[in-house]
Amino acid sequence: MPPAGGGAGALPTCLSFFSDLMPDVQTDAAAAPGTPRAGAPMRVWRLYYRLIAGHRGAFWLAMAFLLAGIVGHLVFVVAAGRLVDSTLDALGFGISADRGREPIGIDEMGVFLLLTMVVTLVCVFIDMRGFIVLGERAAARLRSDLFTHLIQLPMAFFESTRVGELSSRLLADVALLQETWTNDLRTFVKNAMMLLGGVGLLFLLSVKLGGLVLLTVPPIVLVSVWSGSRIRRESAEVQERLSHSSTIVEEVLTAIRTVKTFANEGHEARRFGASMEAFLRPALRVAGHRAAYVCLIMLVLFASIIGLMWFGSRQIASRHLTPGDFTGFMSALVLAATAGGLLAELVARFQRMSGATERILSLLEEATEDGGQAGAGSAAMAVIPEGRLVGRIGFDGVSFRYPTRTEAVVLREFDLRIDPGERVALVGPSGAGKSTVAALLFRLFDPESGRVEIGDRDARDYPLGWLRGQMALVPQEVLLFGGSIAENIAYGRPGAGREEVVAAARRANAMEFIDRLPDGLDTRVGDRGVQLSGGQRQRLAIARAILKDPAILVLDEATSSLDPENERLVQEALEELMRGRTTLVIAHRLRTVRACDRIVVMRDGRVIESGRHEELLAAGGAYRNLCEAEKTAGGFD
Repeated sequence: MPPAGGGAGALPTCLSFFSDLMPDVQTDAAAAPGTPRAGAPMRVWRLYYRLIAGHRGAFWLAMAFLLAGIVGHLVFVVAAGRLVDSTLDALGFGISADRGREPIGIDEMGVFLLLTMVVTLVCVFIDMRGFIVLGERAAARLRSDLFTHLIQLPMAFFESTRVGELSSRLLADVALLQETWTNDLRTFVKNAMMLLGGVGLLFLLSVKLGGLVLLTVPPIVLVSVWSGSRIRRESAEVQERLSHSSTIVEEVLTAIRTVKTFANEGHEARRFGASMEAFLRPALRVAGHRAAYVCLIMLVLFASIIGLMWFGSRQIASRHLTPGDFTGFMSALVLAATAGGLLAELVARFQRMSGATERILSLLEEATEDGGQAGAGSAAMAVIPEGRLVGRIGFDGVSFRYPTRTEAVVLREFDLRIDPGERVALVGPSGAGKSTVAALLFRLFDPESGRVEIGDRDARDYPLGWLRGQMALVPQEVLLFGGSIAENIAYGRPGAGREEVVAAARRANAMEFIDRLPDGLDTRVGDRGVQLSGGQRQRLAIARAILKDPAILVLDEATSSLDPENERLVQEALEELMRGRTTLVIAHRLRTVRACDRIVVMRDGRVIESGRHEELLAAGGAYRNLCEAEKTAGGFD
């Protein structure tokens, strides 16, 4: 009886599982990330129930048909036993008369069994389809909610979290939950009810035999308590190791060109192999413990089956039990044992899944930018101003350290004022803090102390999405999306018409190369825009900024890596873009900033000089030294 062998002891195992459904205690908050918390399964069901909002009527309808199907199974078991007694009655043994029952014909019982089977299968079809549909809906909505939440998290989160780990949460971990919601949830509820119904039927048919079955409970409880906690603890480690392997795959495939140019295929293969070895060791331990757990349960089960057959036979011989009732009892036991065995397996699955669940829930609980970075009373009270942003910028005594590098001060009491429409260049050696100024302006981070003002208001007093919608960035390294050229330009203002995209591309000097492409604006740029040159990508970024029509423009080393011809074309496009806008130019090549209204020289996170190109040269200070160093290197006229 293999089905029974899998889980006669599932009742106590279920009791162990239900103990996990208790509400989370406060100490859980201090648990290490990825560590399964008490109550994790209940959190899974609460999350599921929230995700199927709007479809809960379908959920309860599926539950009703599930219950009806279980009743059908139990009725079938009893009827099958009565068919045995009907057969013996037909042979003249008088089984029904001995028990004070009205004999029922074999044909009538056969028809009843057939109808019961048909009704039960209809109920099974309806409830199974309902749970699968609801599970798919829940998983799809979770992926959407998770991705939406993910892209709203602050930059500090992304600085401390690897992309491969996030991809694993979004794909692999949600896939585990999807399997749970489309299959395991229904299976758990069905078998829990089947187990309870089957146990009730056992006592209804024979109190003595039912009591004998319950003698198997204490040893199974001990096995479950001992094995369950160990499997749960080790399964979290397995999932964490697998996530680390996924991160390696993500990194290597993303940087495959670097891997090949450095001939490091062997190194990466060994690194991944070591990661898989680290994953395999705890995975094999979990497999061994699960196998031992099942074998111990089977040992107790088979011993109880032998005892039941012996005692049942004596009950039949003494006419305390009919052969049909004993047949029904054993069939009900098989149902209960099968249900219990599946429940035991599900408990192990839930334990393996709990680590993935905690990672997803912890990600959903991360504070978004407005919730985690806005100043006190600012995000909630922020009101969208009427009209266009006034492009006045002020940094007052700003100090800043990156959350992942708290030992290094990047900006120290930094002060800077930029008037509307003014072009200001930030220059200085690498590490002076130039790009950090742009990051604070876009509120990718907030200052540790001091104040960033935009349009005479604290930057934190604006709604974050609206504020960034008034600004545009043209970076040094332009990463395009894998769609068409038109789609990448329209990213500056989603929903823009074709004519507007063409006009922006023309103003950015981009139509010069777009018209030469076979598919024009519909040309696919490839992953990260690898099918275009650096200058072409730069002009698309400028076209995107032109289409956005920002009040404030930031150019971060926008021409530092281009050849002279591309630099000329890009510089012409930048002149078109900067016209009439407050512009902050972050530059390393000083010849690109001579035409700015003001040049600000930075060193060690502070402003050390400020003025026009000619004034700073005449002053003979740090700016002049930078110019002479660049001229010596052949990059400045």
